[in-house]
Amino acid sequence: MDALKIAATILLVLFELFLIIVVLLQSGKSAGLSASLGGGSETFFGKNKARSLEGRLQRLTTISAAGFIILSILLAILS
Repeated sequence: MDALKIAATILLVLFELFLIIVVLLQSGKSAGLSASLGGGSETFFGKNKARSLEGRLQRLTTISAAGFIILSILLAILS
């Protein structure tokens, strides 16, 4: 049980650091092309958003946040 708790703690720290880095790499909502054009470009560029860097960072943020939550719950149960 101790080995599982140590492994989960190490994974949690790695997820924390990765989540912080991914969130800091993202640009704000007001920054970008859609803000400068008044939001009209969002419909045009919305199709390819998942292939862009912003889409990948958003997907990585979602995955790392889910992993962080799952590991936090697991550690709370193990305690």
